[in-house]
Amino acid sequence: MTGGNLMETSSCAGSEINARKTVYQPMGFTKKIVKECVEDEICLQAPSACGFLVALRVMNGERPMLSADEIVDAIQCAAFLQIELLTEHLINVINSDNCLLMYHTAATFGLLKLFKSAALFIRDMYVDLKDDVKCLQEDLIEYIESLIPNSYITVGSHSPTIKLLQDFMRTVCYLDEDEKDWKVLTHLPLNASTTMAGVTVLDNKIYIVGGVYDISNKVVDSGFCYDVSTDTWSTFSSPQQLRYNCTLVSHVGDLYIIGGEFEKTVMSSVEKYSVSSDTWSFAAHLPRPASAIACTKAMRRLFICLWRPKDATEIYEYVANKDEWVLITTLVRHQSYGHCMVAHRDNLYVMRNGPSDDFLRCMMDCYNLTSGQWTAMPGQYENSKGALFTAVVRGDSVFTVNRRATVEYAVEDNKWRTKKQMTGFPRIGSMWTFLLRLPKQSRELSQKKDNGAEITSDLSSSASIHCVK
Repeated sequence: MTGGNLMETSSCAGSEINARKTVYQPMGFTKKIVKECVEDEICLQAPSACGFLVALRVMNGERPMLSADEIVDAIQCAAFLQIELLTEHLINVINSDNCLLMYHTAATFGLLKLFKSAALFIRDMYVDLKDDVKCLQEDLIEYIESLIPNSYITVGSHSPTIKLLQDFMRTVCYLDEDEKDWKVLTHLPLNASTTMAGVTVLDNKIYIVGGVYDISNKVVDSGFCYDVSTDTWSTFSSPQQLRYNCTLVSHVGDLYIIGGEFEKTVMSSVEKYSVSSDTWSFAAHLPRPASAIACTKAMRRLFICLWRPKDATEIYEYVANKDEWVLITTLVRHQSYGHCMVAHRDNLYVMRNGPSDDFLRCMMDCYNLTSGQWTAMPGQYENSKGALFTAVVRGDSVFTVNRRATVEYAVEDNKWRTKKQMTGFPRIGSMWTFLLRLPKQSRELSQKKDNGAEITSDLSSSASIHCVK
């Protein structure tokens, strides 16, 4: 191909890109499209046989892990043939070993969705990848640096209150990794509860469903949504079946509330919430009733842990297009069950209690989705005040928090290595943790809140929480 401004190709993270595969700057690429539009005929380079084979495997339902050469060929095929399913699979398998190759090659062939996803992944791991990023062209580096990284967010367990008794500990906080300390992002609405509620993130917004008022276990009958881009709270409809001690998770653009309890009865029902229509509908029931279910997502697949006597932890996958729960594997450990589960790459990490109901020193097992094999991770992991159960994965790091310390682990082969320790989160009770991308104005606003500005949070149906000077 000729014309346009060419950029020098690069070799990143040990992955080779052929010299013929060059990156076009936007202006040059646009000129080429205009030129081709007025020509009688154009010649398209055919996708490679390898790329086409990968596409066929993905369209047949496989989820192959790809080598560097396969990634380049698959991206070329996805771009030329506009295979959305292949693009989604490539996004699902982005990791620290291939993200730079994905990013550069997606820029080469104009696969914008993959380009943006790879850039966001690199931004989240920028500190670890900073030296490798230098092999990219300057404008590609500038684009990465213009993005907002994910921040570790936490909120404690709080019941509704009234304005006269407003508790200024009812805060959602983010971890300032530069200062190694927690800072206030926003205050919970007065009538919101995070006690035994479901809390998750969808499209960079916080959603809270369920929760109880007090020890009577009366359920809060409104859902709450926080939009970090506007610093506003709003309400939305509650599920058809009120519940507490439930699990809330986002999946394929919708919210799912899974299991839980109502009037001391454990339930197996699952409901799906459509944000666009503000409606709840029932999905496939769980194989059996359960509450406080461990849940995670790996490569855009949704997994849960269910217990079965005796000594068995079963992992099920929810298949959205079939609306069914499929048993994936079973882990049997004497008097030990999975209480928390997180995902890294194609691995599921299940945290379970130690011998004789020992929750201070937990054990961990890893299930690889590609090989279908379990690996028992050596040693025990400290779980003081339930820190392990707050685990959230970002890149190759796992963050955990309790009142004493916030710990960042590096995920390595068969172990989590302590990487950094920061200030703990001084709250009692359970904590909810997740990731959010905080716009610059949100951080600036949070600094004003930390400086003692008065917070008003009188929310009726749909209102904002503002700082009042």
